[in-house]
Amino acid sequence: MTTTNLADLNNKSILVTGGTGSFGKEFIKTILKRFPQIKRLVVYSRDELKQFEMSQIYSQKEYSAIRYFIGDIRDLDRFKRACENIDIIIHAAALKQVPTAEYNPMECIKTNVNGAYNVIQAAMDCGVEKVIALSTDKAAAPINLYGATKLCSDKLFIAANNMKGKRKLSFCVVRYGNVMGSRGSVIPFFMNKRSEGVLPITDASMTRFNISLTDGVEMVINAINNAWGGEIFVPKIPSYKITDVATAIGPNCEQKIIGIRPGEKIHEEMITEADSYTTVDLGKYYAILPQVPIWDLEEYKNHFNAKSVEPGFKYNSGTNTEWISVEEIRTLIKEHVDANFSA
Repeated sequence: MTTTNLADLNNKSILVTGGTGSFGKEFIKTILKRFPQIKRLVVYSRDELKQFEMSQIYSQKEYSAIRYFIGDIRDLDRFKRACENIDIIIHAAALKQVPTAEYNPMECIKTNVNGAYNVIQAAMDCGVEKVIALSTDKAAAPINLYGATKLCSDKLFIAANNMKGKRKLSFCVVRYGNVMGSRGSVIPFFMNKRSEGVLPITDASMTRFNISLTDGVEMVINAINNAWGGEIFVPKIPSYKITDVATAIGPNCEQKIIGIRPGEKIHEEMITEADSYTTVDLGKYYAILPQVPIWDLEEYKNHFNAKSVEPGFKYNSGTNTEWISVEEIRTLIKEHVDANFSA
């Protein structure tokens, strides 16, 4: 078991794969603000333009700890070089668009599966202490290639805890639903389309889990501090109806039903019925525990005052007990997406 206290992050070196993405930018902003004595903060990604744009906000002159590394997680040698003297890896890089993955399956596999294995190898070879891998609700009972690759990635990270030997190293996974306002997600898509007067709806009964970028970052920081290794952390978050999102953004727009896209679900799951036998309730989060943990299960439950969920429990966006209304969606858009938003 390894533990990193919050105060210790001021002296740690952290690397973020996919560091110029929506999560990466919010995580970097939070860490720089909260831990001004961070030793090193490495942004690792493929896009030089996004790194250039990010460096205009967080320059090395103003933030001496920050570094920008161009590289691909498919390239193990380059990634190992970036991981030298790194304490914590936050793995956020992935190919995430469901239709793109369906059309380009091997490219998705190379990044999401092979890339995950490269992260594991680099962590083991470079003396990293902790790896937090970001996952998705689509990895639970996947029906599309993207979800299948992320499930495979999750399994690799969980199993890596059994291969680390005597290294002071742990791997865990953070799984959550749609991030409000992230690139390619439904809210910015609808906001761009509403001027046309028609919002395309794939299916009127569709639901999704919703989480803000801020809450996603806090969940990762919680995992840095509390993971014992092998957990898949799942947040307790509300659901929304896709038609309510459309109404919140374009109340006067026509909602045109266009049919679900390839590989798309009507509802998303984050914990399946099969997962229930190894899932515990931590209060703010659930944790799906490894079937073969490297630590004592009862000790873990006592430490966190955790309770096992009922056998057969499942966590589904369509049967969720917490929902956000049209007005709440508008408020959240103002808070987390666009402060000038009005319906």
